[in-house]
Formats: sequence, structure tokens, C-alpha cells
Amino acid sequence: LETLNMWEQKSAAEIALYTAIYNALATSPDASFATVTADKTVQHLVKEQGVTHFGGPMLGCLAPDGAKVWIRTIRPASVTVHMVVAGKEQVFGPVKSTLESDLTAIVAITGLKPGTTSPYRVFVDEQEIKIPAHAAITTPPAERMEAMRIAFGTCQHRWGIGHGENSAQIRNHKPHAMLMYGDVAVQDRRNNLGMHRADYAMRDLHPAWRNLVCATPVYTSWDDHDYFDNDLWGIPKGYTDADRRGVRKVFTQAWNNPAYGLGDEGGGIFQHTRIGPCDVIMTDNRYFRTAQGKHCFLGPEQMQWLKKTLLACQGPFIIMSCGTMWSDYVSNGKDSWGKFDPEGREEIFQLIEEHKIPGVLLLSGDRHGTRAFRIPRPSGYEFYEFEPACLGGRSGPPATNKKW
Repeated sequence: LETLNMWEQKSAAEIALYTAIYNALATSPDASFATVTADKTVQHLVKEQGVTHFGGPMLGCLAPDGAKVWIRTIRPASVTVHMVVAGKEQVFGPVKSTLESDLTAIVAITGLKPGTTSPYRVFVDEQEIKIPAHAAITTPPAERMEAMRIAFGTCQHRWGIGHGENSAQIRNHKPHAMLMYGDVAVQDRRNNLGMHRADYAMRDLHPAWRNLVCATPVYTSWDDHDYFDNDLWGIPKGYTDADRRGVRKVFTQAWNNPAYGLGDEGGGIFQHTRIGPCDVIMTDNRYFRTAQGKHCFLGPEQMQWLKKTLLACQGPFIIMSCGTMWSDYVSNGKDSWGKFDPEGREEIFQLIEEHKIPGVLLLSGDRHGTRAFRIPRPSGYEFYEFEPACLGGRSGPPATNKKW
């Protein structure tokens, strides 16, 4: 409750509802929103307070002609999105939220014109739900080289996600999309899936979060804290592959990404998408990592995918993120490429240099603070790494060498 109220004191009704949701999800490490929807206290409060949904709308999967709208309902329901397209009211959906989907539904919106802003409304079981008044989808510009804006940052953790001034500053820049690639919302829950879900429930209760994601599509990956716990990766000691897959499943149902790694069979959450003129590659430095061996940081299959994806990019810019740092400039590379897989990092850099792939920008996180680094290369290439890991308002260690 201290975290819930850190930036804004919630009402007694909101505190009571979140407490009931938390208590339901705390009954078992495997508790899901099916447990919540069956809880009598939760359902009483939902009815008493007139609550229409637990989370969303959250935009994702931005396209030249639309986006996708994510919502979490209070019980299994039918979800539709209503918009005016080309002067006519159109209804997208219905899409069912189910117990198997953790009460989430994702509705695809198409047919919008590039470079336009279109308000939308959300209906659950044919009843319109209350969402922020500024909820709208802004499509990328039609021309590839027109100006557009992409925000990025990491390490909101549980506490930063509810910071209203931070969220408002991001919104004031009017980004077409935002990349969040580690330590977002969930905090050190290991294999307790009920607590993973409780942290996402808290995320969705914050006005700061709702106001941001109803109009700014978000793309996400994880780092250690929203994977298992500090500095953990792969299958941590004492845990199983089933635990790792369970954490991944909760993550995929709580976000609105275009893709998740190798799918449910292969695992992982890496992705590649296009946002306007930018190819966006978000790597997964947790799921496949091992202590040693070739390509131990990303795993052989993700490494093969990454190389193939880099060679296929067509845009003037490639934004490539990693939950931890590409360079070794902070904390002597702790928990990053230099400690685990410098050879793999060198392969990636050499591939970019050999094929003269232009416009590559490196994004990183984990080491709290805000920094930008130049990575000079013997070939004459210079990589630029941006590490805004400050969205939780926590300071971090200094760079190892001030010259960097």
C-alpha cells in the first residue's frame, strides 16, 4: 500500500479494491485472474464501486493504418472498440476475454489514415466503459522521412510506474510510441505468478499509467527484476523450466507486443517491429542465458534470429535494445555483455560493420541513472549507446571512466 500511494494517495475505495485483488492473488503461487473473478469480496467491491474493467486500455502494435487495444475485464466478456473511420462509425471486434487469457482481450484496429489522430471508445459486453478522455490512436506519418518521436526508458519498477509528473512529461512530448525494456512494474516475484499478477494489477490502477498507455503504444521486454529477481537469468538455481515458462506466460498476457520470442514452444520475448522509419529490435537477455558456451547471453537461436533480422532491416534507423548494458562502462560490465559474452557482442558489432548497416542506435538499461556513451571501434565505426534507466527515480553507480 505504501507503493500504491507513493505519488498519489488513492481513495479508500481504490485501496479496498486493490487489497482484495492482492489478497485473492496471494492465496497461491499459481493464482490467476480466474481466482480474482471468483473472489466474493472482489466481486462485491466491483459491483459496489461500478468498476467496469481491471486494466487498460493499453495501446500497442502501432501500424501505418492502426494499432491494437489491450483490455483486462472483471470477468469473461466480449470487447469491442468503436471509432469513426472515414466519417463512419466502425466497430472492431468483438474479441472475447477468457479465464485462459487471464481476462485479457486484444482488439486490432485497421483502416486509419497515416499521420492522423483518431479517438476511440471501448465497450465491454455492449456497455461503454470509462477511459481517459484523450484516448486516441495516432498513426505514423505517410512519408518515411517525416519527423516522428519515439520515447524510451527503463527501470520504472513498482514505484516509478505511478509517477504522474514523469508520465505527463512523456505525454507532453507526444511520442508516437514508447519502448520500455526492463524492470517495468513487476518487482522480484520469482516464480510466484500470483504476485506477478498483483504487481500488474497495481500498475493498471495508477492514473499516471492509464493516461500514458491509452494514447501512446508501448513495446516492452524484461530485465532481471521483472523476470525473476536481481541478476537472475535462465533457469535460476532451485527453479524449473515450468517456472520460467509460467513467468513468460504472465508477461505475454500483461502486455501488447507484436511478437514474443520463439512463441510458446520455443520461449523468450524478443521482437522486431517497424515504427514509422525505424526498425525496432528488442532483445531478451534473460530467458535463454547460460553461464558459459558460445552465444550464452542470448542463446544460439536468438543470436541467429538477431543476425538475420539486422541484415533484413530496410529503414534508415535501427533501434536495438538490451535490458542491460551493451558497453562495460558502468560497474565494470556487471551482469552485461562484457561479463558473459564479449565474443557474441563482437560478432554483432562486426556484422554491422562488415555489411555497413547504417543508423544503429543502442539502448540499454539496468544501471540506474541516465547516460549516453560513445563506443569507438577499430574499424572507424562509432556506436552510440543511450541508457535512460531512471524512470523509477533511483540514482545509480557512476561510469567507470569519466572519459567515456
